[in-house]
Amino acid sequence: MMATQTTTIATKLSTEHNDWLRSLDFYNDELKILKARLTQVAGKNTGAEASEDAEIFENRLDIQLKNIYDLSHDIRRHLANIAVQAKEKAGHIETRMLDEHAELREHYIALEKTVHDLRHEFYRYASKWM
Repeated sequence: MMATQTTTIATKLSTEHNDWLRSLDFYNDELKILKARLTQVAGKNTGAEASEDAEIFENRLDIQLKNIYDLSHDIRRHLANIAVQAKEKAGHIETRMLDEHAELREHYIALEKTVHDLRHEFYRYASKWM
């Protein structure tokens, strides 16, 4: 007879949180690489248009790096709150935690799209000036 596997909602949420955090770490590293590449592109193109665009991209990259930091912090805080509740309530969590999780998921998806779009815009910019 095969044993039935069980899991808790806290475990499922924790797994999703950890997936998000790994992705955010990757995006953080990727944006830092794009910033370094931006420095190279801007160094080779000192014209007004290229410099202005480089400044805009630098600001956009910095904003997204901050957004990644903030979302990572919020996810870690939520993960810790879930762990505390699950421990205190014998594996149960308050339903509001599910609502907070859904909000974090929406923020994660939006940030992922923004980073994806920014990456593609940056590559178009870099190919124009290289």
